[in-house]
Amino acid sequence: MAESRVHNQFKLTSKNYVEADVGEEVTLPCHLSPDTSAVATTIRWFKGTECIYLYKNGQVTERSGYKGRVSLITQELERGNVSLRLRDFRWSDTGFYICQVIHGEQKEEAAVGLRDREGKCSRTPVMFLNT
Repeated sequence: MAESRVHNQFKLTSKNYVEADVGEEVTLPCHLSPDTSAVATTIRWFKGTECIYLYKNGQVTERSGYKGRVSLITQELERGNVSLRLRDFRWSDTGFYICQVIHGEQKEEAAVGLRDREGKCSRTPVMFLNT
């Protein structure tokens, strides 16, 4: 019994941060290592301390303000990809996100920062005033 429990152990891997321009779609990367199916796991994504996305038993719950803007790449769950896709990136989306995966008694977390590209190649016009 202990042998199968060790076999099922996994870790989460991610990047330190990703960048996006306002209005873009951005993916917050997070993967199970070794590649293990995440279909039967509970996946939570937090921004700060707020749970913004919950996947459990195939059911999804999204926090208001993120409804229709966040999703997992469900066809990739079988390969351990639990990355969060965020559509219509907004200034208010910048910050740190935590991916949490629970399977049985094992719980792993990984953090990824999301920041604006600081206006580089931004579609938003910028006006400077001389004083």
